Amino acid sequence: MSEEKEYKRPDPAPRRRGPGGPGGPGGPGMMMPAEKAKDFKGTLRRLIRYLRPRQVQLFFVFILAIASTVFSIFSPKVMGKATTELFKGAYAKMTGVEGAAIDFGYINEILIILAGLYLFSALFSYIQQYVMAGVAQKVVYDMREQINSKLERLPLKYFDSRTHGEILSRATNDVDNISTTLQQSLTQLITAIITIIGVIVMMLTISPWLTLITVITLPLSFLVIMAISKRSQTYFINQQRSLGQLNGHVEEMYTGHRIIKAFGRERQSLKDFNDINDKLYDSGWRAQFMSGMIMPLMMFIGNIGYVLVCVVGGIFVTKKAIEVGDIQAFIQYSRQFTMPITQTANIANIIQSTIASAERVFELLDEEEEVPEISTSLIKQGAVTDEGSVEFRHVKFGYKEDAILIEDMNIEVSPGQTIAIVGPTGAGKTTLINLLMRFYELNSGEIIIDGVNITDMKRSELRSKFGMVLQDTWLFNGTIRDNIAYGREGATEADVVRAAKAAHADHFIRTLPLGYNTVLNEEASNISQGQKQLLTIARAILADPAILILDEATSSVDTRTEVLIQKAMNTLMSNRTSFVIAHRLSTIRDADLILVMNHGSVIEKGNHEELLEKDGFYADLYNSQFSDEGLPGVG
Repeated sequence: MSEEKEYKRPDPAPRRRGPGGPGGPGGPGMMMPAEKAKDFKGTLRRLIRYLRPRQVQLFFVFILAIASTVFSIFSPKVMGKATTELFKGAYAKMTGVEGAAIDFGYINEILIILAGLYLFSALFSYIQQYVMAGVAQKVVYDMREQINSKLERLPLKYFDSRTHGEILSRATNDVDNISTTLQQSLTQLITAIITIIGVIVMMLTISPWLTLITVITLPLSFLVIMAISKRSQTYFINQQRSLGQLNGHVEEMYTGHRIIKAFGRERQSLKDFNDINDKLYDSGWRAQFMSGMIMPLMMFIGNIGYVLVCVVGGIFVTKKAIEVGDIQAFIQYSRQFTMPITQTANIANIIQSTIASAERVFELLDEEEEVPEISTSLIKQGAVTDEGSVEFRHVKFGYKEDAILIEDMNIEVSPGQTIAIVGPTGAGKTTLINLLMRFYELNSGEIIIDGVNITDMKRSELRSKFGMVLQDTWLFNGTIRDNIAYGREGATEADVVRAAKAAHADHFIRTLPLGYNTVLNEEASNISQGQKQLLTIARAILADPAILILDEATSSVDTRTEVLIQKAMNTLMSNRTSFVIAHRLSTIRDADLILVMNHGSVIEKGNHEELLEKDGFYADLYNSQFSDEGLPGVG
């Protein structure tokens, strides 16, 4: 196995699991408890800065929202006039008034006006959504670019201290949450507030007393929402927790499916799933039942208001204080009045969750970056060659300031030499490679490559000098040709085939149905481990690096494949400076220099024969692998 990290990772932030999108499950009025931000005001101000360059579009959206809502609000009042005219004509006929008739021409005019109002309201709403969609997507586009750029500048220790899911969650789920809120919830909030104000004004123009009756039901509605939300919050929290556990269990069981089958643990896996699923069911139905009660209770309270409006309105009609059509309009307004209030309460909850998402994104953007690199290219200036000489001068390093791993390391490597690094797990072998490629910064000392301090080179130029073949192969979802060509930009078909032949991979590739066009799946599990390793070697051959890093590439393959890989590696290592992290010491007998590491220090160095003669730590490691009593595979 490849070497473990020599430090303990801090506990990562918990993954955000569960259904995506703001508010979680449920519809309007079914409110999920929002994840609260630590600094709501500060994060909100920072998020608003992303909207400032688009102030004109936002002002336009605001005007369109007002226009759309106003046209929608006027419609019930206009419809009420048609109802009044119908009532008057019908009543006149019923009472036998001479020449009484319904003025359908007037009603037609009202219907045309009404159609125009609805049409303009819909048109303005469409334009508003179109403009806001552009604003929202542009904001998250800029945010994603900043995140992507930031991730490129973050040091390796940031990724080592967090799970991949946590980082991806910030870059995808949290940004999508912000996008949805900006595109939908923000316009809904504006529309809801304008609707509430507009409806109150229109109701007051009809009857202040009926308006008072409608408004009185508001406190009762809020009390119901608050009481139910408080009760359901605990259930929703339990539901999300159980959902996260269930997702984690399913993911773990899916990725470890073969191991579960091999050890016959299907029954235990199913029992664990059922236990978690039962908890999810219990908290889920309670949460949904409690939140589902909001709308029926709101409708019940609203219906009480409608009854009061009808009774009192009827009394006003008999006294000719208002028209019949006004009651019909007022009932419509009262229905419009309750919906935006519930909607506003739900949106406020969503916005709180969105600010929490924005805070997580800003935490990522505020992370400490890598030490700034130089702006000029030494390679273009001809100051850096590709000889492959390496020198460590008084290098001191620790993953933490108070836990120094490497003390005063001094190594000198000539061009073309093969350097083997051996030692037990945790000795610092991988750390040395990380420092060589400047994945971590030194506490003190310097590393010189081809006569130039690595801190005086651009990181991209430094890393272009290296080729890596690791025990844990990395291939991406794509064709075999694309995976090999990944080693060098602009590689031709002939270059790819030549590299594959040099790596002894051409034969097996051509035996595949689609040859070089064979598509590897996400985990490249449709080819064998040895074949994957040959492809990574072909990729490294194509890159033609000055310095090669090899991490025991043959430990997990069969003997025949190992011979092929070893031949390919010998081709790759020819005339190149090579650093070989060795676990099986038989593979590095011919190394020019062997560095024996323990607890971060080079405790012995020399070639194979010299180290055996010293009869020290290396000799113990070597003999333990080949003696009958020893344990093979030390390191």
